[in-house]
Amino acid sequence: MKRRHFIQKASAGTALATIGSLGLQSFTNLPKDTKITILHTNDVHSHIDTFGPDHGRNANKGGIARRASLVESIKKENPNTLLLDAGDIFQGTPYFNYYGGELEFKLMSKLKYDAATIGNHDFDNSIDGLYAQLPHAKFQFITANYDFSNTIMDTHTKPYKIFKKDGIKIGVFGLGIKLDGLVAPNMFKETKYLNPVEISQDMSRILKTEKGCDLIICLSHLGYYYKNNPNKISDLTLAKATKDIDLIIGGHTHTFLPKPTVVKNIENKNMLVNQVGCYGINLGRIDFYFDSNKGKSANGTSIIV
Repeated sequence: MKRRHFIQKASAGTALATIGSLGLQSFTNLPKDTKITILHTNDVHSHIDTFGPDHGRNANKGGIARRASLVESIKKENPNTLLLDAGDIFQGTPYFNYYGGELEFKLMSKLKYDAATIGNHDFDNSIDGLYAQLPHAKFQFITANYDFSNTIMDTHTKPYKIFKKDGIKIGVFGLGIKLDGLVAPNMFKETKYLNPVEISQDMSRILKTEKGCDLIICLSHLGYYYKNNPNKISDLTLAKATKDIDLIIGGHTHTFLPKPTVVKNIENKNMLVNQVGCYGINLGRIDFYFDSNKGKSANGTSIIV
């Protein structure tokens, strides 16, 4: 490696896939020995309150209090649940302008987020502003392709984290978008951006082979896909160029997916890519089902908050 080491209304449809094989599998045939639930958000952008009744298409949607109730209900249903965020926690409402990110981190901590990656807008108060709010975050920041060695953030993030739920090892690693052109250099300072595909190959090898993880998740702020620039690195291009990743949870492009996208990886095996838009309007839920041999299938949806 190059560095140091989803109750309420749901959008219609679910994605049902046998992860790591070629076919789709019906829900009724899914093995139910062990269920792991992954809940996720992205690009919340400091939206703490529910949208007002006069907001148009987002009227009466979102709000962190509603999300908290939803998350609590799902965790009671299945204690084997992780709550993750794919970045751009900061910037978008006066809450950020006034509190500088303190409120966002404190509320995410109360919701018991397990991990988050870092988005470009999380540097909007500079890397020093991000660092200053870390004491309020009782969850792990994960990024594998930002090298913070020569910055104040050095040692305050991890490339990956492993969680254990009911005998299942879940490896989660993070990826950030290239900051040049999006963030002024004086805001991210000496942060080095490393190639996401190369880093993902390293991470999946470490988590799968060396650490023996049964489920591998990438928390990405690369963007879902760039139609006008299809060669630009994105979640879809990353999925096709790598292996052993079961799920990419994305951010940055504010892409509203009603269900996860099933993608063939470099070995022509199924994997999932999901993103739930922005502003806390939706909560992503993906359920992974493991049989006694740790073979896995999944279904997922986006829940309107």
